[in-house]
Amino acid sequence: MFKLDETINFHNKKNDLLSIGEILIDLISNEYDMDSSSNCYQKHFGGSPSNIAMNAKKLGIRSVVASAVGQDGSGNFLLKQLQDAGMNTECIQTADEATSMVMLTKSQSTPIPIFYREADYQLVYTPKLEHYLNESKILHFSCWPISRSPARQTIEKSIEVAKENGLLVCFDPNYHERLWEKDMDGIRYIQSIIAKCDIVKPSEDDAERLFGRDLPERYIEKFLKLGAKLVILTMGKKGAMVSNGSTIETFSTLATNVVDTTGAGDAFWSGFYAGIVKGYTIRKSIQIGFATSAYKLQYTGAVVDLPKLEVLCSIYQI
Repeated sequence: MFKLDETINFHNKKNDLLSIGEILIDLISNEYDMDSSSNCYQKHFGGSPSNIAMNAKKLGIRSVVASAVGQDGSGNFLLKQLQDAGMNTECIQTADEATSMVMLTKSQSTPIPIFYREADYQLVYTPKLEHYLNESKILHFSCWPISRSPARQTIEKSIEVAKENGLLVCFDPNYHERLWEKDMDGIRYIQSIIAKCDIVKPSEDDAERLFGRDLPERYIEKFLKLGAKLVILTMGKKGAMVSNGSTIETFSTLATNVVDTTGAGDAFWSGFYAGIVKGYTIRKSIQIGFATSAYKLQYTGAVVDLPKLEVLCSIYQI
């Protein structure tokens, strides 16, 4: 059982975090716009696992992202962003399809996405990917790669290898119906995956899409019943509710200035991972997650110029 006032012990590995999944272009409207009628959009680096890996590195831990891009200008843009940030790109694969893209409305609540997917789900399991799995402490993935094949099989194999090698397996159940093939029961598949994971961090919106409208406590109960070991339910302005199956605790948000919510959940993951890798308790790591999210919320786009972890803790006095 994960205890909030204890640390997580990891095996000594060369890499801290392996984040597997999509890398893509985020096109974010320049105006706050709920119906996608804006004529002006700005291009940003995007893709939840990629955002997390980038942010985690800026906070001071070692991270690698595994993903697939197209052999086109957008793919080159994303690769250059990774290289400019000093990221390891050995697990970035190229595909014949176009680089994936998401159009988003700039938002102070929940961004409204429109998905254009091609290259991201062409990610395949390779000896290079297995090498980094064996050399990492944490495996992170989200619903994107499990929503389509062959990436779905890549994640299934990665989870299997991660469990054999003692990695912490963490899952972002960010379910969107439109990500899945029409003949695939995405909700049932996601529920089957949760039992294989140690930590899940749904947002309240994610939980509602998976289970229907309910109380936060009931959402947590459902994730635990499916086999999650630690559930961190983030609730926007209301903070988070966290349970290890024995107790439920609430945490307050640290955000005071919200410019754009795109990537706020990714920032939380990054701060949380940086905290547990650096030996902080789960409780303090959750607070670091909120600090990272609060810092990001002041800017447009999912990846911002984060300070080192110790500086961030000083800013938010945690």
